Amino acid sequence: MTAKIKPSKGAPYARILGVGGYRPTRVVPNEEILKHIDSSDEWIRSRSGIATRHWAGPEETVSAMSVEASGKAIAAAGITPEQIGAVIVSTVSHFHQTPAIATEIAHKIGAGKPAAFDISAGCAGFGYGLTLAKSMVVEGSAEHVLVIGVERLSDLTDLEDRATAFLFGDGAGAVVVGPSAEPAIGPTVWGSEGDKSHTIKQTRGWDSYRTTPVPGGNGPEARTPLDEIRYPAITQEGQAVFRWAVFEMAKVAQQALDDAGISAEDLDVFIPHQANMRIIDSMVKTLKLPESVTVARDVETTGNTSAASIPLAMERLLATGAAKSGDTALVIGFGAGLVYAATVVTLP
Repeated sequence: MTAKIKPSKGAPYARILGVGGYRPTRVVPNEEILKHIDSSDEWIRSRSGIATRHWAGPEETVSAMSVEASGKAIAAAGITPEQIGAVIVSTVSHFHQTPAIATEIAHKIGAGKPAAFDISAGCAGFGYGLTLAKSMVVEGSAEHVLVIGVERLSDLTDLEDRATAFLFGDGAGAVVVGPSAEPAIGPTVWGSEGDKSHTIKQTRGWDSYRTTPVPGGNGPEARTPLDEIRYPAITQEGQAVFRWAVFEMAKVAQQALDDAGISAEDLDVFIPHQANMRIIDSMVKTLKLPESVTVARDVETTGNTSAASIPLAMERLLATGAAKSGDTALVIGFGAGLVYAATVVTLP
C-alpha cells in the first residue's frame, strides 16, 4: 500500500508586505566617467538618460548593502527578523562561488535558521526571486520570504569601454513577501532566449585566472600574477539588446497584464528594469500606457543596478509619494541570458 503524503498548506495568496533600499553614499556624475572615455555628458544622457550613479566604497559590500535594505523592508512589513523563513538573493557580483551570500545575510539580520540561497538571473533576478517567494508562501514552506536584489557592478565595469562604462551602478533593494487574503502578486510571465546569450556577457570567466600561463612558464604553478590580468567586466552588444528589449519585452509586459486580468487603464504604476531611459519610454509608448500611470525613471540618478533596479525604483516611488500603498503596478525585468520576468503586483 502506498503511503499517503499530506498535502502542503500555506496561505491562499501572497503579497509584498514591505520594501527597502540602500544606495551607496558616493555619487558619480557623468563627468567622472568622461575621464576614461571619449564621449560627452550630452551623448550619455541622450543614449541612456543617466546623469549620475552610485558606486560602493570598500565597506559597502554586497552583504552590507543587503543588510541595510533588508532591515528597512522588514521594518516596513511590520514583522521581526525571526519571522523570516527564507532568504533569496539575486546577484551576479558576489564573487564567491560558495557559500551563498544569502546565508551570511540571514545571520546578520538575525533571521535565525531560514532557508537561504542565491540565484543568478541578471536583471530579471528580482522577478525570479519574487516568483519563488510567492510560491513558497502559498505552498507553505515559508510564511515570510525576504527577496533581495543586490549588485556592486562597479566591480565589473570596464571604465575604458565606451559602450558600457557609463551604465552601471551599485545598490541593494529588498522586499518581504508574506501571506495575503486576496491576490496581490499576479501570474509571472518568464523565460529565456539562450540563443542571444552572447549579447550580454562577462568578458572572461573566473577560471581564466587559473589557466593563463606565464610566458615561458610551465605547469599549473606558472600563472600570470593577478595584477597582470585584466579584471573581468560586463560587456554587451548595445543595439541588439536595445532592439530585443524594446520589441520583445513590451510583448511580455502585455502578456503579464493579460494574465493578471489587468488593462493598461487599470494600472497605477509601471516599474520596468532601469536599464535605459530610451527603452523605458519606448515600452510606455508600445504598451499605450495612459498619462495617469506613474513610470519609474530611477535610472537617471541610479544607473543600471541589474537585480537591484526594480526594488530600488519601487522604494523611491513609495518614499517620494509618486506611488502609494495599494497601487497596482506592472514590474518587468530583463537582461543577461537573455532572461526576463514580468508580473503585476499590489504595492505595499
